[in-house]
Amino acid sequence: MINWLLISKILGSLLMLESMFMMVCLGVTFIYAENDTLPFALSIAITLAMGLWLHYRGMRADNNMSRKDAFLVVTLSWSVFSLFGSLPFMLGGYIPNFTNAYFETISGFTTTGATILDDVESLPHGILFWRSFTQWIGGLGIVFFTIAVLPSMVGGSVKVFAAEATGPIKSKLHPKLSTSAKSIWAIFLTLSLACFASYKLLGMGWFDSVNYAMTTIATGGFATHNDSIEFFQSPALEYVSTLFCFLSGINYILLYRAFIKGDFRNFFANSEFKFYCLIVLLFTIIIASTLYVSNNYELERSIRCGLYQVVSFITTTGLLNDNAALWPHFTWIILAVCMFMGACAGSTSGGFKCVRCVMVVKVIANEFKQMLHPKAVLPLRFAGINVPMQRRVTLLAFVAVYMLLCLLCAFIMIASGIDNVNALTITISTLSNVGPTLGLEIGPMMSWNELSDFSKWVCSILMLMGRLEIFSVLIIFTPTFWKDR
Repeated sequence: MINWLLISKILGSLLMLESMFMMVCLGVTFIYAENDTLPFALSIAITLAMGLWLHYRGMRADNNMSRKDAFLVVTLSWSVFSLFGSLPFMLGGYIPNFTNAYFETISGFTTTGATILDDVESLPHGILFWRSFTQWIGGLGIVFFTIAVLPSMVGGSVKVFAAEATGPIKSKLHPKLSTSAKSIWAIFLTLSLACFASYKLLGMGWFDSVNYAMTTIATGGFATHNDSIEFFQSPALEYVSTLFCFLSGINYILLYRAFIKGDFRNFFANSEFKFYCLIVLLFTIIIASTLYVSNNYELERSIRCGLYQVVSFITTTGLLNDNAALWPHFTWIILAVCMFMGACAGSTSGGFKCVRCVMVVKVIANEFKQMLHPKAVLPLRFAGINVPMQRRVTLLAFVAVYMLLCLLCAFIMIASGIDNVNALTITISTLSNVGPTLGLEIGPMMSWNELSDFSKWVCSILMLMGRLEIFSVLIIFTPTFWKDR
């Protein structure tokens, strides 16, 4: 039985929290004295009123949360947060179309970074800040953030964390989940502040430094300029941005144990981290060599552009320092693979995750050994732990569903009139929460406004599914989920 009162209570609390986030943006509107003050004031009033009503409705709820409740509340939280988060765009007339406003907002909260805006520089500072802030909030998860700051609100917080956490292997920091959540948020905040300080020291203004720091660490990619990071024409900024994108693609629990606990031995011995570094290095060499030979780039520029785009795409950040649509088509394949793979589990990045890639490789290797030695019992070890058979089955099921979704949605995109290359890369980009796509119609430097409303809703669903690891969303559409027992 679904505990609707508890779900109402949680959603109400989250909406009240969202209204507080909007108040920060309201403060920005006062600083710059532009025309977005009233839209934010109205948005805060509407969001707060709905939050209070939902919280009041669920005040008598007990905190006994089942796994069903956890999956449902996580999916509803992201959907409802995006619904009310779109109010400033619509009420101010900056994005009057509801489909476009919802697409832009869910793209922010899921840290995808796909935008329907053709000219972001024409927007007022408060709206620009809200776009970036949505990505920073969504970086480690809306509900996960709530567990960190309001642990008493979610009685089934462990189940909620399991429904929202990324990756097939869940590591633990501390027996008390709220303590672990706060520790991870401390790492997230530290990286954000360090990134902000670095951008400011290298010549960015205060406003740009804050916004780009939020979208870099959240691996989101929303920019305050139409040309993204390329606007600044600063190699130093690009190298620093690359570093922080790369760090944000590492498992946060691994970062915590290395930099807080001093456990660097396991940090560098971690299979996923080594695979992540190897892939970044290999793909950078391939693309840099291609740009140097085919596009006549200087050596430093070819390395910088290759490294930046590989890291940006594999961490699913989506910031750009060059127009990859003008690169040789061979590089598109490499970047598409980066989009598909993603960085490490337990990071803010999307995608298939490097840990799954490592595990799939090990499963295949074991299969070849099994063919030669049918009676052999072959363990599958990751981080010194033997992965049980159920986890292996879940992994292969995830691979199958991921590939089927890519094929199905790419077919839907093609049927709606999008060319083959864009259809495939749009699907991978949204399902992996990357943002940019590859192609000439909707290229890396273009907005997604060309898509039909139907295609945008398909993309919005894919963004949500990608952020919540697919199964957490799909399960609520199964008949078994809605049975009483």
